[in-house]
Amino acid sequence: MKYLHTMVRVTDIDASLDFYCNKLGLTEVRRKESPQGRFTLIFLAAPGQQGVAEVELTYNWDPEPYGEGRNFGHLAFEVDDIYAACQKLQDGGVTINRPPRDGRMAFVRSPDNISIELLQKGDALPPLEPWASMANTGKW
Repeated sequence: MKYLHTMVRVTDIDASLDFYCNKLGLTEVRRKESPQGRFTLIFLAAPGQQGVAEVELTYNWDPEPYGEGRNFGHLAFEVDDIYAACQKLQDGGVTINRPPRDGRMAFVRSPDNISIELLQKGDALPPLEPWASMANTGKW
């Protein structure tokens, strides 16, 4: 397993980049715009730390209030086999909130309700049952 990033929702890209980059000293390493999903992802890293432990700024194009700590999103870990990782968690009594239907991504929650994203290392695995047809459970 490899730690990837921590996601934080932001309401103003310019103000956030000014804080994280100009004041804190992080560097923008990549950006993804999703017109279909109506969001922008901006990945930042400390100098020399690209790909080691990044901060993902998520800007949702449609404003929403982020009460109750919703501005903090999730921790993300890369796993060698997303299906095996989810099966191990499920066998341990963990609810798979967002199953890896796509062979690429899943979400679970910690006992303290922290959202944890699991991402398949490399390319997505072929869809596999029971995951491919499993519905979401709760929030993720």
